[in-house]
Amino acid sequence: MIKNFFWMCAGADTDLLSKCSKAEQIKQAGIGGTVFFTAIMAFIASSYALYTVFDNVYTAVFFGLIWGLLIFNLDRFIVSTIKKRDNFKSEFLQAIPRLILAIIIAVVIAKPLELKIFQKEIDRVLLEEKNQMTLDNQEQIALQFSPEIEKLNAEILGLKEDIASKEAEVNSLYNTFISEAEGTKGTMKIGKGPVYKEKREKHDKALAELQALKLQNQNTIQNKENEIAVLKTNLNDKINTTQPTIDGFDGLMARVNALDKLPWLPSLFIFLLFLAIESAPIISKLLAPKGEYDIKLEDSENTVRNWAEQKAYQRNKQLATDATINDKVYEDLASEDELYQYKRKSAREIMQLQADAFYNQQKSSL
Repeated sequence: MIKNFFWMCAGADTDLLSKCSKAEQIKQAGIGGTVFFTAIMAFIASSYALYTVFDNVYTAVFFGLIWGLLIFNLDRFIVSTIKKRDNFKSEFLQAIPRLILAIIIAVVIAKPLELKIFQKEIDRVLLEEKNQMTLDNQEQIALQFSPEIEKLNAEILGLKEDIASKEAEVNSLYNTFISEAEGTKGTMKIGKGPVYKEKREKHDKALAELQALKLQNQNTIQNKENEIAVLKTNLNDKINTTQPTIDGFDGLMARVNALDKLPWLPSLFIFLLFLAIESAPIISKLLAPKGEYDIKLEDSENTVRNWAEQKAYQRNKQLATDATINDKVYEDLASEDELYQYKRKSAREIMQLQADAFYNQQKSSL
């Protein structure tokens, strides 16, 4: 039963093959087995590939089964249509479309398995890319808020410098009226005279202005610091909002791109392995020598072809003979006087009827 199943997989004529030798039966079963197991591998590989896309087992298995059946039917058709006629060039030309498809399938199917095999290395590459993307994202978002924050900081610095400048002025005035009182500067007289009072009043006025400036600038500084805090909060919120997008940057395309950054030699070997699997049925058929089954199949096809050509030849001859006989019959009829008189009478009646009909039409129109 298994043997018959593999014969069916090879697309062989079981009735004709059952009359061949055991060696020929085993060869055809081997070709059928290659077709079958290639379809199984296509089903497994495509199911995993689709699972990486849909992330659903049932969907992946369903479409993987369809893909496996498609490959099975295609291989079976091509293997059964490659006829062994001791002409390798003709056989190879028939197999070229399937070989091209095998290359395409090998590329498509090998990639998901490469992603699984090199998962740890790909995760490392993705981690480095995510870290770099996080830094770049923070820098780009900071560029949106930095000008405003720097402007506020500059304004705060300017307000503090105003206070410091006023404090320096007050301190200078304080030293001036103290020196006047001590007699070390100014009038050089010890005591609190009119000049001292004048300088003291000037200092007290500047001190009052300093206190008012401090109060005003501190309020302004506090408001600007609050604005900076709000901007920094918005900055952090935006970073936190965009970070999940970066954390989720591990889809199929991202992993394929990360795989391309790894050494290419292991990927090449995996691709060649799947290419060999996908093209195995065609290669096995091409490499198989012409055997008893192929000879009998060719003889059966030639018998049918010769019989069809013979019937077509007989039909053409029959048609030519009938045409010759019909021509001769019509020539004989053309010389008969009785047929001539009959057709002459019929033509006269038709012409009379046409003349009467024309006369009646002209009469009705007057």
